[in-house]
Amino acid sequence: MDKLNHIDWSENNMTSNVNKKFIRALKGEAVVPPPLWLMRQAGRHLEEYRALRAKNKNFLKFCYSPDLATEATLQPILRYGLDAAILFSDILVIPDALGQQVEFVSREGPKLDPVSKAEDLKIFDRSGLHDHLAPVYETITRIKKKLPKETSLIGFAGAPWTVATYMVEGGSSKDYQKTRTWAYQSPQSFSMLIDLLVDTTSDYLIRQIDAGVEAIQIFDSWAGVLPPGQFEQWALAPVKEIIRRICQSHPDIPVIGFPRGAGFQYVKYAKEAGVDAVSLDSTVPVEWAAENIQPICAVQGNLDNLALLAGGEIMEQEVCRILQAFSGGPFVFNLGHGILPETPVPHVERLVELVRARSTQDHG
Repeated sequence: MDKLNHIDWSENNMTSNVNKKFIRALKGEAVVPPPLWLMRQAGRHLEEYRALRAKNKNFLKFCYSPDLATEATLQPILRYGLDAAILFSDILVIPDALGQQVEFVSREGPKLDPVSKAEDLKIFDRSGLHDHLAPVYETITRIKKKLPKETSLIGFAGAPWTVATYMVEGGSSKDYQKTRTWAYQSPQSFSMLIDLLVDTTSDYLIRQIDAGVEAIQIFDSWAGVLPPGQFEQWALAPVKEIIRRICQSHPDIPVIGFPRGAGFQYVKYAKEAGVDAVSLDSTVPVEWAAENIQPICAVQGNLDNLALLAGGEIMEQEVCRILQAFSGGPFVFNLGHGILPETPVPHVERLVELVRARSTQDHG
């Protein structure tokens, strides 16, 4: 993208992290208008991303290419002027770095050689984790040098439960039967896998912070399939331990948790996980969240990605409803899940305009 070379994004323009809108909101300030970024903002809905992606058909190699991953991270910032960039990568770099066979099949998604018992875990080798992920850390360093001074950089990883589902199921699943059965029938051996992921994910996120990210998001995309007791054991407790380790190393770095589909468990998660913010999926009623979650920590979300796809009056109504509900406390505007590939760019541009203009009007 030639335009990247014509914007003054030099390292000398970097400002104090604590003064950035996004960080201020995560730290508990009601910022007006609220900061805005969108999950999967760098992706297939952008023509420039599709052109970039064509340069490397292998998705993991794309993620491990600092040149390509840096440009992919910056593309939505250039186009939309969002308040935060999120590192372009994938949650499955952890099992890949541990030695599990991982590939992304066009139109099918990720495919892994599944593990199903404690004995299978012997194939994993954590000794080369950081060498394998060195290109990711290099990407962060490059992004930091090019981001606008007011834009925050988010690092991320998958939560142990969600990453474990891919490792056990061998890819996506409708019911996660294999993973849930293993966890029920042999919790001790399943804990070995979760503990491995807690260790490696903590180390990975701390290295991301060392490289320059200013906030962390932990994606637990399949937390919602767990009943309450299992949720506490396999979703809440591992994330709590990861955050404890991050805080021990970097106490000022805010962490966003996204236990997608958690329903009423969102409150327990907000109270106990140690997060600075929770990201809400689009099924969470905003009035309920404003009353029950926002007093505990900042909230992020939660426009339905299909409303963004549809655009027009329905999108505008939903945006206004969310802004009004969360106007009294710390809030980051986002989607309830990632941008869909079919989403028209003008719809995203209109969303940005609405959040920035109408929220200012709503607050006088």
